[in-house]
Amino acid sequence: MKVEKDQHISDNELLQNFYLDHDNHWLGVLLQRYTMLLLGVCVKYLRNEEEAKDCVQQIFLKTITELHKYKVDYFKSWIYMVARNHCLMKLRDKTGRMMAEIKDDFAGPGMEANLEDRAAHIEKDLRLETMELALNELNEAQKRCVILFYLDKKSYQSIAEITGYSILNIKSHIQNGKRNLKLAMEKKLK
Repeated sequence: MKVEKDQHISDNELLQNFYLDHDNHWLGVLLQRYTMLLLGVCVKYLRNEEEAKDCVQQIFLKTITELHKYKVDYFKSWIYMVARNHCLMKLRDKTGRMMAEIKDDFAGPGMEANLEDRAAHIEKDLRLETMELALNELNEAQKRCVILFYLDKKSYQSIAEITGYSILNIKSHIQNGKRNLKLAMEKKLK
């Protein structure tokens, strides 16, 4: 079988081959390589093996269409993020349907609030995990300055002492990092 003979090729080489000739065979090798990872991610989130298997097929289709549109550099982290987002969206849809059904059955405000809280937590988790992945796409200076300023709550002066960058460079790295982070997150949440 052709796929088996290509198992020794790295993810990056497979992606490069795909981007050169747009032959879905290369994607087939990658998807076969990550099928169990995708199934594991889907089972973890959905807690239903049959539903998880269906999701893996949907993720395969999404991967094929998305990779024809966008260039991906790190396939494993990208496919993991696609799977996670797909499952979270499925949970959000399911939670919305459950809320509507429960609201029809029990008109109690306490029950609705609990489900809305759960949906809000799922949404927050999705955004935080997406931000973490997007942070890793920034260049090192932007990433470091954004983390020190926003997450570690350091002043410009403290960042200058830690990094050795000038205040002007720090402001530039933070501004550009914030813009690039926003763009990367929007791309990942599509």
